[in-house]
Amino acid sequence: MKPYAAYAIGAALVDTEIQVTDAELSAMSVEKGMMTLVDQDRQREMLAQLSDHLIAASHASGGSAGNSMIATAMMGAPTYMSCKVAKDADGDIYLADLEESGVAHGATDRNNDGATGKCIVLITPDAERSLNTHLGVSETISTDEVDETAIKDSAWVYLEGYLVTSPSGHAAALKTKALAEQHGVHTAVSFSDPGMVKFFRDNMAAMVEGGVELVFCNESEALEWGECDQLDDAVAAIKYVAKRFVITLGADGALCWDGETLHRVAAQPVDAVNTNGAGDMFAGAFLYALSRGETDLRATEFATLAAGEVVKYFGPRLDRDACLGLRRQFFGD
Repeated sequence: MKPYAAYAIGAALVDTEIQVTDAELSAMSVEKGMMTLVDQDRQREMLAQLSDHLIAASHASGGSAGNSMIATAMMGAPTYMSCKVAKDADGDIYLADLEESGVAHGATDRNNDGATGKCIVLITPDAERSLNTHLGVSETISTDEVDETAIKDSAWVYLEGYLVTSPSGHAAALKTKALAEQHGVHTAVSFSDPGMVKFFRDNMAAMVEGGVELVFCNESEALEWGECDQLDDAVAAIKYVAKRFVITLGADGALCWDGETLHRVAAQPVDAVNTNGAGDMFAGAFLYALSRGETDLRATEFATLAAGEVVKYFGPRLDRDACLGLRRQFFGD
């Protein structure tokens, strides 16, 4: 057994979740269901427009890879997160959340100029989330943050697709993948967002060049990767770059290719209020199940259950008690 179930590198963000109407989303020219990179001025403008909503806003540390590593750790398998935060209140919140959740990190240099990354998460009545992200100092995450020792001490490396937007972040992802291959560590890549695949296709292709062990994506990302409109064609396209993969299908569950068989896993009906963090929870729960030695099919079943639970609540993830409750419910321990 290695010290860490997984090692990840990615953006450290503090989320502000705000409930809005579709009309308000349209008035602010926000593309629904997508992640859009914005600057601080744009975030301030949005918050000013939503000033009457802020009293009900909720705040939590976020970021795709961070959410997944926290989920895996809170279920009982320690993880490691490489990230970059500023010396500010949001940076304090983010690192405290990692530490309290059982996620180790190397973010000890807090003399970074600028601000810790923030994401305004707009939630519409249909539970869809639209992300408006200012990366802050996370935009400058680089090969300097890559920790070879932690990679070697991990069973998996997990790369969030959002790293394709930053030249230095993309370089960090490629170095992490190369070190994982050097030390015999499996690599998992999340496509993260349809826009990452569509607008940064060359960078995403470089992240999976030569093939990776595992890909996580949703249906929209899979179709974008396959440049097609049929899921069967997307499945065939992903097989070229991943030995195994999972395609999440929202309320319809998930497809899992374990290298030999394509499994379809149904989802339990739930009353969703917020899809923010659903994909991150899925990946975190999947990696936790693998750390127990479970099959990909069992991991998909557990991850589908966990993702279905997190969408019932506001916030990007579940607390420790809820994570352990899911573990007991599914695995009986």
